[in-house]
Amino acid sequence: MDLLETRDLVYFVAVAEELHFGRAAQKVGIAQPALSRAIARLERRLGVTLLYRTSRKVELTAAGKTLWREGARALDAVAGAALRTRRAGVDARLVVAMKAGTDAGLIDRILCGFRSDPAAVPVEVVHSVDQRIVMLRDGRADVALLHRPNNDLTGLQTLDLITETQIAVLAPDHPLASRAALSMSDLIGEPIARWPETASGPGTDNRPLIRDIGQFTHLTATRRAIALLPASAAGQIPRSLPCLPVSDAEPTTSVLAWLPETDSPALDAFLHHARDIASTADHDQTSQGADDVAQIAGTSGVSRKTIYR
Repeated sequence: MDLLETRDLVYFVAVAEELHFGRAAQKVGIAQPALSRAIARLERRLGVTLLYRTSRKVELTAAGKTLWREGARALDAVAGAALRTRRAGVDARLVVAMKAGTDAGLIDRILCGFRSDPAAVPVEVVHSVDQRIVMLRDGRADVALLHRPNNDLTGLQTLDLITETQIAVLAPDHPLASRAALSMSDLIGEPIARWPETASGPGTDNRPLIRDIGQFTHLTATRRAIALLPASAAGQIPRSLPCLPVSDAEPTTSVLAWLPETDSPALDAFLHHARDIASTADHDQTSQGADDVAQIAGTSGVSRKTIYR
């Protein structure tokens, strides 16, 4: 069997995303009959049925779902290879993707050490709620701050930075707001929020989806969502929203993630300083996180970091 070509994957992924040959053909810029023939050739080459076709709809088979998932990753990898190659040749920067206010103050500490390293280059910190993993895979970012178990870390190299207990953020007039602490059983039936990059699992699709800090504040204040966050995030929460420790919530670990086999002296140096910080992070942050929760301190603003030199 011949190897798949990139063009085969582009065509099939378009059909899988649209589930409509006409729209998919427009998306990839070819005629619909030509696209249909290309998909039929692909099925013959692989020896499997990828799509169920009727006059009214198109559905993916189990094999089609697998090729959609794996093909999309392969296309991201190809695009990422091209972008990283161009960046290596003309743009000597290290791009760090993170969600603002979720690093427990560790990224700034890592950067302080990195700036004095002989392998240091300018660093751009890009804040994103829903694009960090995509940015890693398509080459726009070299390393990302993610969280286990919330993010899908499949296929990524990781370095654990800090493991924290979780807090619940809820409306001031919520019946639970007067408690000193909560347990997960207290939150049964409550609208626990999820973020765009939350790893999938039973029931996750029915939870409120939060895309930015403004939406987070609004949904929480109006009792339409309760957010579970790392304890260190208490300092980023508006003072009007109570933050309560959740005694038996699964701990969350902040991790740095990057693509395997990345060849970058700058990234290697950045990770070296990250390991040094991680070795003391849990001890340093425990008391600070407790203070933040107790004081329910915070601000609703988020600053944009750009280039560190």
